[in-house]
Amino acid sequence: MKKIALVTGSRRGIGLGIARALGNEGYFVVLSATAPSDEEVVGRLSAEGIGCAYVACDISKTEDRARLLDQITEEYGRLDLLVNNAGVAPKIRLGILETTEESFDRLLDVNLKGTFFMCQQGANRMIAMQRQGLEDYRPRIVNISSVSAYASSVNRGEYCISKAGISMTTQLFADRLAEYGIPVFEVRPGIILTDMTAGVAEQYQKRIDEGVTPIRRFGQPEDVADCVLAAASGRLDFATGQVLNADGGFHIRRL
Repeated sequence: MKKIALVTGSRRGIGLGIARALGNEGYFVVLSATAPSDEEVVGRLSAEGIGCAYVACDISKTEDRARLLDQITEEYGRLDLLVNNAGVAPKIRLGILETTEESFDRLLDVNLKGTFFMCQQGANRMIAMQRQGLEDYRPRIVNISSVSAYASSVNRGEYCISKAGISMTTQLFADRLAEYGIPVFEVRPGIILTDMTAGVAEQYQKRIDEGVTPIRRFGQPEDVADCVLAAASGRLDFATGQVLNADGGFHIRRL
């Protein structure tokens, strides 16, 4: 039976790159984002030979999360891989002395609360599916965070806090789900060239050229997808809770 992967925030950028990579590995991929539909992306991936479907979901909303996972359960009967990629950046970058509660609440609702409860609801469905004795069923969860989980950016503090929370969310679920044999991993992208970073690409390129990362190039969505594939492969299951850095070596402490 074909394995089912759900990738949130997958209409573009990193999420779309992950969805494409998983599809090329034989998964049937359920793409999801807040847009009501996306026939263009589904059509493009289908033309590449990738089995996929699209289900709208705002992961910050309780009813949307439940509807998404219920639909997957009803239509496919299994969920082999949950990739929590959906996230937002501040609409306006403000220093931490000026950040608004509205921006803070928005980022934590989507990035942190959404990811936490997607893990919770996804895990509960995976546990129920295990009890059904599904064939070749070894589910896994991968959370996409950011180097901002530990690197301070005082002009977008709410973003850093939300990503740091995803790191702890990963540790908590890796701990809790170990008894069920469900590994949970975190992938931390660094400076990745997407439409989210396009507006500041020139500034980032200057820092890359100056050596902020040992590997002196922008990351691509495919670089993040490769880490997700590694986590999904089964070869890292005993390393549950592991962080995979897709950051060109940014995490290395250097003198």
